Amino acid sequence: MPAFPRTRFALIAGILLLAVTGTSGQQAPPPFNPSGLPVLETYLEALRQQSGIPGMSATVLRDGVPVWEKGFGFQNVATRLRATPDTPYLVGDMSGTLAAVLLLQCVEQRRLTLDEPFRRLAIGGVEPDATLRQILSHTPPEPAKEPFVYSPERYVELTPVMEWCAPQPYRKSVAHRILNRLGMTDSVPGTDLADPNLPLPEGLFAPEDLDHYRQVLTRLAVPYKVDGKGRAERNDLPGVPIDAAGGLVSTVRDLARLDAALDANATIDTSVLLQPETLAAAWNPAGERGGVTSPMGLGWFVQSYKGEKIVWHFGYVLNGYSSLIVKVPARGLTFILLANGDGLSAPFQLQSGDVTRSLFATLFLRLAV
Repeated sequence: MPAFPRTRFALIAGILLLAVTGTSGQQAPPPFNPSGLPVLETYLEALRQQSGIPGMSATVLRDGVPVWEKGFGFQNVATRLRATPDTPYLVGDMSGTLAAVLLLQCVEQRRLTLDEPFRRLAIGGVEPDATLRQILSHTPPEPAKEPFVYSPERYVELTPVMEWCAPQPYRKSVAHRILNRLGMTDSVPGTDLADPNLPLPEGLFAPEDLDHYRQVLTRLAVPYKVDGKGRAERNDLPGVPIDAAGGLVSTVRDLARLDAALDANATIDTSVLLQPETLAAAWNPAGERGGVTSPMGLGWFVQSYKGEKIVWHFGYVLNGYSSLIVKVPARGLTFILLANGDGLSAPFQLQSGDVTRSLFATLFLRLAV
């Protein structure tokens, strides 16, 4: 992800300070409660406008239940079609959280282990000496001294690993084991499915399922390239398949269903996707090297903020889309943002593993923690 000039965010930083401390800058807000939602909404819109994001959708969940959702700006600027909580976006790297769920299910089923080298699977295109734990946690191979190097290019190698665990195309596992199971009806495993002539394995999807995916993709938020002055220009992107590192299309409402299925505080059956002990391993740092703790768990970023654990991930599609999910597990709170510009991620270098670089995340965290 390229560096991005931060000068035009000076005003945003001032807005953020006022939003979360009051004009005196001396008093922190009380713990997050519904009365803070109008503040969140007001300043999210200010951040969106200052960053030049054309359209954005957001939701907040408490104990797996949405307590607020909102669309901001336009999913299509030319037609003035407004963004809503049902607007589909390409979520980018956040797709990797679905891969983590699927592969950790394989571990629970004892089809895979976290620490055996992949060479025993005899799969082409996979780093033979790497382990599932190492790639899920972006742990570089030795003799690297650092505990973490974010690498979607390496993470994509988990696609054939999942196809080894469940002998079917990866996108079929995503659809069958997650999207269909959770009723994520506005999510699509790959934007390439918009092409009616796309060659697919026979029987991969029923004709009515393909028709439904194509109908959802007709509502996909238009991607925009935003220049340094905040001017947006439509930037149509080629269709992409889903893999372990990207390609999922979803909405904040659908991602809320996924979040609820993982949330230990949710009122639904939390065993639907992962067992509590598996989730605990995924949402804790994967290890350390040289006394430095990794900011990654298993498929998720993990860090501390004001003494509380924060679990998060982001998505970045250059000149097109961005996404952010921030969880405060101890409080049962989740914040999800999707956008049709890359401004949720590009300015903040989130691949470094620090979500507090994001003004959007910091706004939520200062209201929530």
